[in-house]
Amino acid sequence: MVKRRNNRQDAIREIVRGKSIRTQRVLVSELEAAGFTCTQATVSRDIADMGLRKLPEGIYVLAEDLHLQRMVSELVADVNRADNLILVKAQPGTAPGIAAAIDAADLPDVVGSLAGNDTILVVASSPESGASFESLINKLRNVR
Repeated sequence: MVKRRNNRQDAIREIVRGKSIRTQRVLVSELEAAGFTCTQATVSRDIADMGLRKLPEGIYVLAEDLHLQRMVSELVADVNRADNLILVKAQPGTAPGIAAAIDAADLPDVVGSLAGNDTILVVASSPESGASFESLINKLRNVR
């Protein structure tokens, strides 16, 4: 039972980081598409257990990503990716703080980051992970 819950919550993390989820019903549908059978009540308990927050825009975000979301939405100007390397352009002087938020979010498949004054290099473990990270940052950039 605990293993199924942990696997489901891992799937919820991946779904919430990868897509803009606005309702529990949509999350249940996404979980079903990923092979999990659950009810909206189960998802509601998972949301509470995991500390998911709903942004003013109506999108669920992980509690550990909330600080990253705030920094990215306010300070990141551009994102470019080449395979597993992602270049994040930020407002002058803000790159070290954003890089620290990326590292603190403990994102899966992100090996680490290196920051200058207004540029951050993020190293992902694979090109697919790089694409997922780029997608997450672009999603967070568009949330204000």
